Amino acid sequence: MTSLKRTNSDDIDFKNLVVLLDQDLKIRDGEDHSFYNQFNKTDKIKHVIIFYENDIAVGCGAFREKESDSVEIKRMFVHPDYRKKGIASQVLAELEIWATELNYPYTVLETGKKQPEAIALYQKLGYSIIPNYPPYEKMDNSVCMKKTL
Repeated sequence: MTSLKRTNSDDIDFKNLVVLLDQDLKIRDGEDHSFYNQFNKTDKIKHVIIFYENDIAVGCGAFREKESDSVEIKRMFVHPDYRKKGIASQVLAELEIWATELNYPYTVLETGKKQPEAIALYQKLGYSIIPNYPPYEKMDNSVCMKKTL
């Protein structure tokens, strides 16, 4: 059985998944990790989705307000043992529904060129590549994307 839970960054399941996410990003980002990591703090995120399979937290995602008319998707992660099952798509869809309920007309996100599977997923789900927004505008590894909700 699967389920989705709306919560915030205080949730222990979210915190545990973020530890795994950060371990993966440290490897992928290499020398750029410290730059990116400063923008991935989770202590004040009010909108978090956790995906459960058989009561085990296996995926997550979040958003925070970027500007008054947009939210930034953050902290998307699916445990490696559960990938390729559509979990990330379900988490992202629920985040977009939540953002729509809060009257945000679009979402933005930043991912890395060393995460081609993430780029492909976001494009498949209607995200378009845009010019890199601050603070990523000078980062060659960054790919910024946007979707109108």
